[in-house]
Amino acid sequence: MPVVLALLCAAQFMVVLDVSVVNVALPSIQDALGFDARHLAWVGNAYALSFGGLLLLGGRLADLYGHRRVFTAGLVVFTAASLAGGLADAPGWLIAARAGQGVGAAVLAPATLTILTSVFPEGPRRTHAIAVWTAVSLAGGTAGNLVGGALTEYLSWRWILLINVPIGLACLTATRRLAPGPDPRGGRRLDVLGAVAATAGLAALAYGLSGTPVVALAGVLLLGVFALVEVRVARAPLVPPALLRPRPIWLGNVAMLLAGACLNPMWYFLTLSLQDVLGYGPLLTGLAFLPHTLLTLLVGLRLTPWLMRRTDDRVLIAAGALVGAAGFWWQSHIAPGQDYLTAILGPAVLISLGGGLLNTPLTVTVTSGVAPAEAGAASGLMNTAKQIGGALGLAALVALTAQRGDDPTGPAQAQEPATAYGQAFAAIAVVLVAVALLAAALPRRRDTLPAEPVAGTAGR
Repeated sequence: MPVVLALLCAAQFMVVLDVSVVNVALPSIQDALGFDARHLAWVGNAYALSFGGLLLLGGRLADLYGHRRVFTAGLVVFTAASLAGGLADAPGWLIAARAGQGVGAAVLAPATLTILTSVFPEGPRRTHAIAVWTAVSLAGGTAGNLVGGALTEYLSWRWILLINVPIGLACLTATRRLAPGPDPRGGRRLDVLGAVAATAGLAALAYGLSGTPVVALAGVLLLGVFALVEVRVARAPLVPPALLRPRPIWLGNVAMLLAGACLNPMWYFLTLSLQDVLGYGPLLTGLAFLPHTLLTLLVGLRLTPWLMRRTDDRVLIAAGALVGAAGFWWQSHIAPGQDYLTAILGPAVLISLGGGLLNTPLTVTVTSGVAPAEAGAASGLMNTAKQIGGALGLAALVALTAQRGDDPTGPAQAQEPATAYGQAFAAIAVVLVAVALLAAALPRRRDTLPAEPVAGTAGR
């Protein structure tokens, strides 16, 4: 069991790391490959959109074709795309490789959680395993900036991608320790139409939020088509309608989407704040995130599991959201000339504590009581909510901050980035308050009761 958990955590760490690892290296990538400012953002967006848009499909693959087989396939695609990206010599090549990484991640991420929930039965052991998995996931996001800064400073920006190759190969070697999992349902056809509609709709909505209302409307319409396909057309839907009936799953995933819209984009704005407002370089920017990484691990691995044995999950989710909101409100007051303690470390304590408290109980809530045959769909739905929440949140926040600072002249020029980024952090604080309010409507989890399959899902 420890070896399996370590393998799953290593794979998840690698996937989450690549969400944020490119942030600090973007200026170096721009200089090396000749990106223009308009296309540079796609180094991150190509990964985020292919990852988030295909997660539902990735989750369903594990149910239909076997957990170990899909986990291995995701590792191969992710590792190969990382190698291609590290060797890229043109902007289009790198963007395509990042999209390929996103495809591999979309298959790999839900498979890790699906295997975890299959190996560890509901109860304290699963809660502990999810706590470790969640802490590693959060640490991957925080460590991305540190790893990216160090590799860019001392080696090359290419190593932010090439480092995945030996890790991926090591994970592939260890996959033989995994059990095959439940028998794959080979007679069930994959919901390709639903996958296309979901991916296109989510990508269009994210792109449209950046300032193209027509594209955003097209995204909403495509998501409507996706819902119709799931209910009326698909024989093996990506999201079985019965899966969304229990309140913990649908309401918990709404909360997960909103939390993702807060916690994922913060790395983008914190990185820009450190460089544009405080004047830090790549390595110093990466080192500045070290407290986020250490505190997140400490809270996620030690404090949260201990509290979950003594406290209602709803209380922890709400408390974590409110503590995180306080941290982001503090972070919104960043200004040029501030010292590290006031500008970064103080808010980091609250943000890391809040994120560490709410993620594990929320993950347990949205994956409990699901039949084994639908574990992949539930995992894919949760990961989709988190990643698409991050993509939509980032698009909306970038649009919000882009409305500020259009005049590059005048005495307030040096203050303007701080004002814009502060607005983004303040908006994140408001959304986290909404997450705390949603937590009050979630049902109470009781580890002592045996798991009951979601009605109507076991026989699909």
